[in-house]
Amino acid sequence: MRWPHYEHVFFDCDSTLTAVEGIDVLAESAGKGQRVAVLTQAAMDGQVELEDVYEKRLRAVRPTQQQVLDIRRSYKRHIVEDAARVVTALQGLGHKVYIISGGLAEPVEEFGIYLGIPRERIRAVGLTYNELSGRWWEKTANDDRRYLAHADSALTVSDGKAQIVRELLGQQRGRSLLVGDGYSDLRAGEAVNLFVGYGGVVTRPRVQAEAPAYITCQSLAPLLPLAGGPAALRLLRSWPMHYQTLSTKALYLIHTGVVTFNDEHLQSRFRAAFLDPEPTTRETIHPRPDGSPPGNP
Repeated sequence: MRWPHYEHVFFDCDSTLTAVEGIDVLAESAGKGQRVAVLTQAAMDGQVELEDVYEKRLRAVRPTQQQVLDIRRSYKRHIVEDAARVVTALQGLGHKVYIISGGLAEPVEEFGIYLGIPRERIRAVGLTYNELSGRWWEKTANDDRRYLAHADSALTVSDGKAQIVRELLGQQRGRSLLVGDGYSDLRAGEAVNLFVGYGGVVTRPRVQAEAPAYITCQSLAPLLPLAGGPAALRLLRSWPMHYQTLSTKALYLIHTGVVTFNDEHLQSRFRAAFLDPEPTTRETIHPRPDGSPPGNP
């Protein structure tokens, strides 16, 4: 029984590629951590609509541009286990990788580029700053300007990510997969062929209960077989050693049961493809045009 190849792989950012929520990092720096974290948790769990809290959180913090930019360091310091290697491996295997995030555009874009994802495949929420705040009279000192407003974006509402997925896919062919931890990611599952919930940073009960597939471990390595099938793991074994070990790790983890399913048919296909002693799947994968593996992430 074949496991499909998902050519387009969409990642959430906060609590999926990185173990922090950017808005909560901002709130901590402004002494509003607990207040904002409660709102973030409620929106991510689906208890309130994202649009009801998005502006409230930013208004509570009123960050400077520099504080927003500083999120970049937190993202990199708290990168999720195996995230960089998984992104690089997916792209080397021919997948198109994207980030769609309700996070703030400046840090999300830089973090995505750091992971090797093209800027044109990254979507997040832009901010504008008050030009008359901070040391506005010093033309070279604009990083202390304070938050004024956020861009009107589908990513600031609970059901908006599906729209962004469709826009990015356009008329492109191939199956699509989205992985994320929150309720807005779950709702965006309607726009892709497979939604994979990720609970390696935060387990959100509603997402775990409703996601067709769900990763329960911290490592993102199990996403490789989910996105690329058995053939992807086989090809990785011919790449440099750190990708061989990633392939072995992914196979080991899925045998320990870290991928769970709420769809019995999907579970049966996955077991047939990966958990038999000798998978017989003959899938086509699409490596880089020159057939070479990627370099170090």
